[in-house]
Amino acid sequence: MVTQTDVLVIGGGATGTGIARDLALRGVDVVLAERDGLSAGASGRSHGLLHSGARYAESDPEGALECLEENRILRDVAGACVRETGGLFVQRSEDDPEYFEEKRAACEEIGIPVDVIDGDAAREAVPGLSTEVERAMWVPDAVVVPSRLVAANAADAREHGARILPHSPVASMAVANGRVESVTLERGDGATDGTSTEETIEPTYVVNAAGAHAGRIAAMAGVDVEMRPTRGVMVSVEHDGLEPVLNRCRDPDDGDIIVPHDGQVVLGTTSVPVDDPDDYETADWELEGTISECATMLPAVADAERVRTWWGVRPLYEPEEAEHGGRGISRGFHVLEHPDEGAENFASVVGGKLTTYRRMAEATADLVADRLGVDAACTTAERELTGAADPETLDEFVREFDGQGPTDSDLIGSPTPGA
Repeated sequence: MVTQTDVLVIGGGATGTGIARDLALRGVDVVLAERDGLSAGASGRSHGLLHSGARYAESDPEGALECLEENRILRDVAGACVRETGGLFVQRSEDDPEYFEEKRAACEEIGIPVDVIDGDAAREAVPGLSTEVERAMWVPDAVVVPSRLVAANAADAREHGARILPHSPVASMAVANGRVESVTLERGDGATDGTSTEETIEPTYVVNAAGAHAGRIAAMAGVDVEMRPTRGVMVSVEHDGLEPVLNRCRDPDDGDIIVPHDGQVVLGTTSVPVDDPDDYETADWELEGTISECATMLPAVADAERVRTWWGVRPLYEPEEAEHGGRGISRGFHVLEHPDEGAENFASVVGGKLTTYRRMAEATADLVADRLGVDAACTTAERELTGAADPETLDEFVREFDGQGPTDSDLIGSPTPGA
């Protein structure tokens, strides 16, 4: 089977589905291919924090402002994909008070709303908060439900003409005369018996949005994209009643974020380089260290029942990491073209974070539209996502696209019995 299309997007996470939606809304014919179910990579294996920008305010003001702006947009357009919680940066007695003041000043300079409260007020807002917390700072963090967000973008793209193909890994690419001429997919379509068929896509343009696997996909097109993925552990434990996201107010380190869910909290995370995003070790010290460090903010989590544990792999871009390094640096994104490497109709979008996926998609779609001669503008910042107002509709999209990730499996509703 041979299919011709304007654009083939490879990768079914938030960025890939966001690109497909953006382009489809501009009237571009799009096919999206994902090797597994949607959200199988970093999007569905994150801690689910919708950043306010405060985490990066002093280290990367530009990236922090991007987070703030995208946070506000998603609250408007993503409906039940976002949970309004607020966030607290908490300072323990041993934490550097100058760091707290630097972060507050940086947030105020950027325009991130902050409200400083003393330890007693913080414990009133968060029952069980450590007695060692001396003060805290309210910021507009929130929680994102990534499985819903990705599925809603895919459904919206499909509603506007895109084809969404989960379980369709790239088998090969044919490159000639400086262009990717065709891409062959293995179409499993979720078959449990291992059977598959092949479909050859003949695209005018190809977008590589494969996250931590971007380097492997780029190599199939004969180009080089240097990735430097790192793994991070998340553990969900039983804990009822936490409302705001908790952030430790210190230089970013292991175990400094607690994300509230309904009756559970997600503790995270670590940052350990990996060579292969599909095959990497997981270490008990990451799990135990994350729980121990998070317990310095909320002591009850140390002995809480563990519900599930997972690791995610960040799609970090090697040149940026080599230049900046460090966990305090905002995870910026890059849209790379490859005409000098013999693939003039091939672009890779790398780096970034879940909070800024829509902006990454807009930048990529702007580039692709320009190369295709399409003059339609981006509208994703103003248009509500399909089904955003109805959690049941969103959860049905998740099931349809096999898009359930471990981050939010406790928040996605089960099918109605007999349905």
